[in-house]
Amino acid sequence: MMHLLTSPEAWAALLTLTALEIVLGIDNVIFISVIVSRIPEKQAHRARQIGLALALIFRIILLSLLVWLIGLTAPVFSFSDFDFSWRDLILIGGGLFLIAKATHEIHGEVEADEGEGGERSAGNAFFWVIVQIIIIDIVFSLDSIITAIGMAQDIEIMVAAVVIACLIMYISSGPVSRFVAEHPTTKMLALAFLVLIGVALVADGFHFHIPRGYIYFAIAFSAAVEFFNVLAKRNRRKAGKRPV
Repeated sequence: MMHLLTSPEAWAALLTLTALEIVLGIDNVIFISVIVSRIPEKQAHRARQIGLALALIFRIILLSLLVWLIGLTAPVFSFSDFDFSWRDLILIGGGLFLIAKATHEIHGEVEADEGEGGERSAGNAFFWVIVQIIIIDIVFSLDSIITAIGMAQDIEIMVAAVVIACLIMYISSGPVSRFVAEHPTTKMLALAFLVLIGVALVADGFHFHIPRGYIYFAIAFSAAVEFFNVLAKRNRRKAGKRPV
């Protein structure tokens, strides 16, 4: 352990991997921010805490099962010249779940559906939010940890990077969730991001890799445009309230 603390290569690997884990965690934060927006604020805060705690737990568990995890990339069956591993199947399933969930939420927003509160009790709605967060946590954790294995050799560096990234996700999730809840157009944009991320996961499952840089650039560009749109609306509102 001491040789890692004094090794420039270890620190460089930690910084690089932490940055990558933070970027990969953006998907998690967006999903949690959208999914908790339909339950009361007190429950939403608890759901965020549980969801991000589970994200950290899943990542550490997967890191402790490195041999098994690497085995997930071995082909289990072939179809139409494609070799599919368990990782591919999990990514395809998770991607389809994201697309279906985001499409359902977009439909609810367009139809002005108030959500599932009328159909289910608050406790039941909270339960289903946690179930959905667990499903997507597993998918994102798998992708994140396999990336970590490819970038670092020391388990200590991987665990440290994952813990730091999850702490930053926890700190940022509250403000992101509040912003999404307060601005309906931002929520629609976040749902569109989830469809895009779901398509990328399905494509990865079929061995067609879409460079994540393209996706994150599109997200960053769209988010910047939406930020200026929100700012312009706020300034117009302030200008309208000024006495003539």
